[in-house]
Amino acid sequence: MAEEIKVEDAQAAPKKKGKKLPIILGVVAVVIVAAGAGFFVWHEQPTFCNAICHTPMDAYVETYVDGTYDKYGNEMTEEGKAAMTAYNHGQITDGEVDCLACHVPTLSEQITEGMHWISGSYVIAGTNANGQAVLETRDLSQLTEASGVDDEAFCLKSGCHENADGSVMTRDDLIALTSDYTRNPHVEQHSKVACSECHKAHSQSVNYCSSCHADSPLPDGWLTVAEANKLATLA
Repeated sequence: MAEEIKVEDAQAAPKKKGKKLPIILGVVAVVIVAAGAGFFVWHEQPTFCNAICHTPMDAYVETYVDGTYDKYGNEMTEEGKAAMTAYNHGQITDGEVDCLACHVPTLSEQITEGMHWISGSYVIAGTNANGQAVLETRDLSQLTEASGVDDEAFCLKSGCHENADGSVMTRDDLIALTSDYTRNPHVEQHSKVACSECHKAHSQSVNYCSSCHADSPLPDGWLTVAEANKLATLA
């Protein structure tokens, strides 16, 4: 009888183990899915940028989240904050417009940036007043290169700059909006000027016309070209 019990016990053991295996696999799968979902949500947040992929991103994330300093480490007034496109867009949309709304993460771009991060082969322009690294400035054409979007269409698109009726703004719409200016900044008087020449994301916006015209009007918090050049200092 004792031998029969031992045989039955030996046969029963694998069956119990077999019943637990699907449960274990199920738990592991749930954990992986939950972790993946959490990572995806974090990936959409500005803090992800300076924590994982881009080592020299602290100065830029602060201009979006806090706005106390520009990317050069200059302390900002309330007007100065509002003149930084990154901070301004995050505030007026209550955080709905985040980094990825402008820095569109195409797969090829993410792979390239990931390789730069691993190898440390990004170009640092210098260190700001707060000891944070600052990258070489990129213009709008470089920002849109990976996504293949036209410079102007990058800003004038659905969900961003729209007319009161919901239609997407055109250059003519912008010209009409600023038609009462002494010198209309949206008219291509000399040649096409990229939006980023005036509208700065991580520092105070600049009236590009002021590089030649001293009487160019300045919106609240904006700078002349000369003033912007003085503040764009790095160690």
